Amino acid sequence: MDIVESGKAMRSGKVSSVHLVNACLAKIQELNPQLNAFVTVTKELAIEQAAKADAELSKGIDRGPLHGIPYALKDNFSTKGIRTTCGSKLFEDHVPDFDSAVTEKLATAGAVLIGKTGLHELAYGITSNNPHFGAVRNPRDPERIPGGSSGGSAAAVASGMAAMAMGTDTGGSIRIPGAFCGTVGIKPTSGRVSRYGVMPLDFSLDHMGPLTTTIGDAAVTMEALAGYDSRDDTSSRTVPGRYLPSGNPSIAGWRIGRPENFFTERVQPEIMAAYERSLATAESLGAVIVPLRVPDIAAINVVGRMILMSEASALMERYMDRRDSIGADVLALLDQGRMLAATDYVNAQRMRRVMQRDFAKIWGEVDLVFTPTSPIVAPKIAQSTVEIDGIPEDTRMASTRFVRPFNVLGLPALSMPWGTGEFGMPVGLQIVGKAFSEGKIFEAAACLEAAASC
Repeated sequence: MDIVESGKAMRSGKVSSVHLVNACLAKIQELNPQLNAFVTVTKELAIEQAAKADAELSKGIDRGPLHGIPYALKDNFSTKGIRTTCGSKLFEDHVPDFDSAVTEKLATAGAVLIGKTGLHELAYGITSNNPHFGAVRNPRDPERIPGGSSGGSAAAVASGMAAMAMGTDTGGSIRIPGAFCGTVGIKPTSGRVSRYGVMPLDFSLDHMGPLTTTIGDAAVTMEALAGYDSRDDTSSRTVPGRYLPSGNPSIAGWRIGRPENFFTERVQPEIMAAYERSLATAESLGAVIVPLRVPDIAAINVVGRMILMSEASALMERYMDRRDSIGADVLALLDQGRMLAATDYVNAQRMRRVMQRDFAKIWGEVDLVFTPTSPIVAPKIAQSTVEIDGIPEDTRMASTRFVRPFNVLGLPALSMPWGTGEFGMPVGLQIVGKAFSEGKIFEAAACLEAAASC
């Protein structure tokens, strides 16, 4: 059962939160030894929180759709009294004395924390092949990566070990795992969800969001998370709307942008075919498909990498005397960032503002933009290159090519499962909107989800 269905079942007395939690714990016991999705399982806490949720619901105290729902946190969200490693040997014994804003909000919503999920070291990578805690594996094929850096969260949801899991996204780290594992994942507008209490990778590119099995589940989770937080200096005061589509959602008359450049270049054939089917489905629902020339996305990606490398290295500077505690791939990125000139970083930030203004012009032509989430399906563990149209490409660069731009631009972007590609692996469809248009994105995604299930 998904979150919405489970909530109905709990309120009708058909199941209890304790039952849901025990089912997830049983799945963890069965599957985690192979998938390695969890770093820490909070069994006793989960059972205690579930019993409290059942008692509250029995007394008519209802905290909303997440009340009694078992969920997991990526292990870079601070949890008071619970180890928070950020997938790093540097923090393997770190136990915070406070909760992140997301942890607080989910507790207020009555959700039940079942554990902390594995990730790429320091959330700095797309494979989740962690040298300290072991590689996280894809539930659809354990020989393949789940994506990263929120690989454990996607694997937990896709395998049924959690109903929802939180991720972070700096260059695609929610949407790539969502696409590779076949889950929904949303990176909201910059400032929409508080970053307070999350171990940062980047000052200006980090975003927080959920991974779920359905669009409705992602929407109700976002309703619990969205809002201003004075402790986060990037937090937006824009008042959140309602995200869960109500009644009969429709995209009739909506203008859906189909980029003619970049997002349709160097894409595996099965993924391109799935993408074209998404547009045909939207058109069958009454949407108008608008061919679109988007600004220079390759340049936006260059700017994004420049900003990320500079800011991540600045954040980790205090730990660079402990080089032996940092994995080789992450250490190489941190060293590269330390060598970048300050002028390059400043100019990248200046170019970012220009690109944000240029991209904003497209919202006069379209309501949403559809793209593939990734041009490839999940590669094998330790596969450093992939082949597209007979040409080898770096796995990391290929995986992030279509998702990184929207971290730079700060725009909301959702990945949803849309068929299968090579080797029967999941394919993701990315839906992008203008700032704070999450409600519109969820409505479109819900329409496509319903059409696909018919």
